[in-house]
Amino acid sequence: MLNKNVETFIACDCDYDNADAIIFGSPFDSTTSFRPGTRFGPSAVRSESYGIETYSPYQDKDLEDICVMDSGDIELRIGDTNAVLAQIEERTRQILNDGKCPVMIGGEHLVTLGAFRAVAQKYPDVHIVHFDAHADLREDYLGVKLSHACVLRRCWDIVGDGKIHQFGIRSGEKAEFAFAKLHTDFHPFDLKNVEDSLKFLAESQAPVYFTLDMDVLDPSIFPGTGTPEAGGVMFEELRTAVTFVCSKLNIVGCDINELSPHYDASGVSTAVVCKILREILLALH
Repeated sequence: MLNKNVETFIACDCDYDNADAIIFGSPFDSTTSFRPGTRFGPSAVRSESYGIETYSPYQDKDLEDICVMDSGDIELRIGDTNAVLAQIEERTRQILNDGKCPVMIGGEHLVTLGAFRAVAQKYPDVHIVHFDAHADLREDYLGVKLSHACVLRRCWDIVGDGKIHQFGIRSGEKAEFAFAKLHTDFHPFDLKNVEDSLKFLAESQAPVYFTLDMDVLDPSIFPGTGTPEAGGVMFEELRTAVTFVCSKLNIVGCDINELSPHYDASGVSTAVVCKILREILLALH
């Protein structure tokens, strides 16, 4: 008997009713300001995930032993940014309303706004933990407020001061750094203070949305991205920080974004995303 060829992230083929985490892809890059291509990220991650093991020796856990469903990509209305964000918001809301954790694969970083709108509606006291090379705090980019360069500023519009915790930032306008020092919990350049800085969230178990822009990594490790920034963190520093965030904090939604697979013909960048996503999924359980 032949079955449909349905490609999922490795081992994430649980049925919806039994799954406690739901993966979905948002293949969108229409506001990318430098090198486009992140719309191809979700499909590349699924395809290349079969090059890694389901077992994590770091956590001594296996994807085969948890229940995650990969629901595929949203068929986004490319060309209408507001409509795209509404589609992402609706998918996230459905998952949340069914008592499950949404795990989104981008796409450019603006996709976070759509997911976060739904999360903030359900959890008004939510915090954001943000790993990135870029502050993403511009009020607008060339007059456009819905841009990947403005996504955390738009999230700030929703939650206000004291709720956004930024790590690894090493690029942005002078005005963005000034804004961050006044309005966000700002830890530039590395991830060394993640555990100490977020200990209060681990203790309080306040709801947290985690957004990971993979260009927080040094481009020597992760060249496959639209805006590479020298001086980034190493893989092990990222893996350790991600595991802490996803295992100790009360994660109610998360995303991983900004892979442009065709800028790294070796496939290493995609493999790195696959491994980090595996660690996220296992740490959530």
